[in-house]
Amino acid sequence: MRRVIGVLVALLCAAGAAVVTWPQLFRLERTFPIAQIVSFRGLVAALFAALAVLALIFALARPVRALALSLAGISLLAAGANAGILVYRGIGTEALPEKTDSSIRVMTWNTAGSATAPDTIAQIAVAMDADIITLPETTIDTGEKVAIVMGDLGQPMWAHHAEYGEYGIDGWDATSTTVLISPDLGDYSVIESSQDGTSNTSTVPSAVAMPTSGDGPIVVAAHAVAPRQSYMQQWRNDLQWLADQCSADNVILAGDFNATLDHMSGLGVDGGVLGRCHDAASETGNGAVGTWTTELPALAGAPIDHVLVSPRWQPTGSAVLKSLDASGSDHRPVVVQLEPTNG
Repeated sequence: MRRVIGVLVALLCAAGAAVVTWPQLFRLERTFPIAQIVSFRGLVAALFAALAVLALIFALARPVRALALSLAGISLLAAGANAGILVYRGIGTEALPEKTDSSIRVMTWNTAGSATAPDTIAQIAVAMDADIITLPETTIDTGEKVAIVMGDLGQPMWAHHAEYGEYGIDGWDATSTTVLISPDLGDYSVIESSQDGTSNTSTVPSAVAMPTSGDGPIVVAAHAVAPRQSYMQQWRNDLQWLADQCSADNVILAGDFNATLDHMSGLGVDGGVLGRCHDAASETGNGAVGTWTTELPALAGAPIDHVLVSPRWQPTGSAVLKSLDASGSDHRPVVVQLEPTNG
């Protein structure tokens, strides 16, 4: 009887490890609480490694040796699988290539509202030579201050935004998303449905900026609601809405998705990970680097801030700016360099 119970326990543990490691196989990647657990693969890998060590210690006791060794094997396999996924997606590179005449740089940073000073945002954007900057949880007042400082530093920008309600009633900066775009890309305007919310993310706004002159890309400054238990359906709807924005040929979609690549499973078409868009960080060595929260080491955090691009663009480099962890925001900025293709 003890052997039967041991086999059942081992099978249950193996099934649990499989669900946590690759929930896509069971279509649970956007289901509470699996969605929350898989966000932190680095911590999951470390936990499985610790469980393996603990199981090996228990294996010193003869009565539970067989079960303990089985659990140690399962834990080691799960730790290795999670670590392998992290390495495959990219555990960090800081190098950005030199800009060419045709390349553009995109920076996204959830600034946590007033927690990050406009001067800091502007100075980093100029240092990164960013042409497009998407700023979830940032009001247009802050965005305009950033644009003014950038202009004073020799890099002028136009500021656009979308907001829900009137900022200031509750003081919650998350009701606004701002996007700054270089005049070199042409004139832009945020579409009306972004402004009035008739077609937008559910709880916190995204901004769809369309070129009104020139041949620049459609720029979507994204902000999906966080997948709290009471907001799971809204979060799933937001990811689908964002995927729908990536149906055109020339789109750059950047912001706080509150989702990792795991959560986007099944939402891509034509080889994309979200709609037709592919993830720039994972193609340039940074796909597993956590952008939230800055309270955790980068490889232990959740990579939920992304720059996604349609086939018209090819990522050539990226960086997750870990040096700004003390700047005020609980998110790390992501910077990506892109080159146009014939896609």
